[in-house]
Amino acid sequence: MKEAASLDRVSLGERLRTLRQQRGWTLAEVASRSGLAVSTISKIERGRMSLAYDKFMQLAHGLGVDVGELFGTPERSFTERSLAVTRAGQAERHETDEYLYEMLCTELSGKRMIPMTGRIKAHDVRQFSDFVRHSGEEFVFVLEGELTVHLEDREPIRLGRHDSIYFDSAMAHAYVSAGADDATIVVVCWQPVGGSG
Repeated sequence: MKEAASLDRVSLGERLRTLRQQRGWTLAEVASRSGLAVSTISKIERGRMSLAYDKFMQLAHGLGVDVGELFGTPERSFTERSLAVTRAGQAERHETDEYLYEMLCTELSGKRMIPMTGRIKAHDVRQFSDFVRHSGEEFVFVLEGELTVHLEDREPIRLGRHDSIYFDSAMAHAYVSAGADDATIVVVCWQPVGGSG
């Protein structure tokens, strides 16, 4: 049985360095292709920075890989009649100060939808230095707890258990647990082909 993987900062840095070196690229080339600063790429490679989803997408796009490849080597590309199953406790994990992501079905590269679950550790919008924004569309379903969705130029939207929201993810956004406990959500991001955020 496959063990759940945890992509800590050091592991992500090592994975990024490997992908960059396989291509024979400098930090500056990855920065240019991804739109991230050279200093940011350097901090990630040295395990000194965690990434929010939009930065993951920028980095994956800049490297020309599926976001799942930042977690490991996918077993196969998505094709007609493809199938992937992620069993409970086997999701690829990545933790930031605000969220714990569990990336699902990472063994398939080339997916148009990026499914994940999340535990929202942020309980105050002031915990975010920046909101997230990326190309595409986003669907969120609250499994447990209460969630406040902050969207640029909109009033915050509070969601309870089994409520959902669908929005243009190019709008800056952040998720905050509204209750005493961390909220648990399912998120599906749709990324247009060639979208970089």
